[in-house]
Amino acid sequence: MKILIKNIKELLQIRGAETIKVSGAEMAVLPKLENAWLLVEDNIIADFGTMEDVPQVNADTVIDATGKTVLPTWCDSHTHIVYAGNREQEFADRINGLSYEEIAARGGGILNSAKKLNETSEEELYEQSRVRLEEVMQLGSGAVEIKSGYGLTVEGEIKMLRVIKRLRENYPVAIKATFLGAHAFPSEFKEDHSGYIDLIINDMLPKIAEEKLADYIDAFCETGYFSVEETERIMQAGKEYGLHAKIHVNQFTAINGIEACVKHEALSVDHLEIVTDEDIEALKGTDTMPVALPTCSFFISIPYTPARKMIAAGLPIALATDFNPGTTPSGNMNLVVATACIKMKMTPEEAINAATLNGAYAMGLSATHGSITKGKRANLIITKPLSSYYQLPYAFGSNLIDSVIIEGNLI
Repeated sequence: MKILIKNIKELLQIRGAETIKVSGAEMAVLPKLENAWLLVEDNIIADFGTMEDVPQVNADTVIDATGKTVLPTWCDSHTHIVYAGNREQEFADRINGLSYEEIAARGGGILNSAKKLNETSEEELYEQSRVRLEEVMQLGSGAVEIKSGYGLTVEGEIKMLRVIKRLRENYPVAIKATFLGAHAFPSEFKEDHSGYIDLIINDMLPKIAEEKLADYIDAFCETGYFSVEETERIMQAGKEYGLHAKIHVNQFTAINGIEACVKHEALSVDHLEIVTDEDIEALKGTDTMPVALPTCSFFISIPYTPARKMIAAGLPIALATDFNPGTTPSGNMNLVVATACIKMKMTPEEAINAATLNGAYAMGLSATHGSITKGKRANLIITKPLSSYYQLPYAFGSNLIDSVIIEGNLI
């Protein structure tokens, strides 16, 4: 199967295979070709260039992209797509003045989602989650990480991870599974944190490893949730089962969690709405990717990740949706990119780099996703005609995607 895309106005994010992420000032550079073509063979980017040397190939499909921009699909490295029901009432509660912490204290938040999930069958959970996955694919996401964390029981966490596995088997989009049993303490373990962590380590992890259900391990390292010491215990246990850490940290408070994550060689640290100078120093020169979730800040009115300060310090940043029922009920990476530009003052180039190349890094997919590179997977967004790619974040309320190619297939 060959697809030839020709007359591309702007072909964005052209990289050599050696570039797996960009940091600091490099984030402002977005390599591109104008008046370009791109050839897809099966599920691989076979070649590309300018129209001056467009090849004569017998393509199965020819797409005329006159006036259009082509770029890699978004790589959404932080989602909670698998969940049951919704938390619409909490949306109204926040409008009426309750904080995230107050809602959680009265049985809302994560515990609310856990109750609904444990009352929902695996089949129904799959059906609800399938609809969300199809939606984000149509919105241009070609790779997504999906977390568990709304089970908080052995059976519930396994059920979530089995649904994630089934989604991965049934859809062409790349999916990474993260075990987030340490999302909150169930009510019965409210005064027995060690007992719940024992359950995670001694009961959940062995079963997850036996069924090969997870790629990564996560914990909500935050005041009122999992302490730094508890998070370290979970990261260490994950290592013993071959699960690299990707950690929720610094959403509401800074408690030196980032330093601990770096010590344990976490692949990413996610949220970072609150970042201290010490946190920035801890991240410098490491392989840990900071991940910002700006539509979470937008939805629950908390500070935005200080992107300008972090980029000025030479750090990389990835962008992701945090798609979940309570604090970000949206998987629209186009809105994430726009919000990063509008509220975090990232340039369009920085935001696109963060949502493609650096997002792929934060999922362990640098070799196959995130850039226009010969030999990488043919995962492409073809926009509607644009004046320039700046229109993507500028026209934040418009759907500017014409079509999406995932694994060489038009969806």
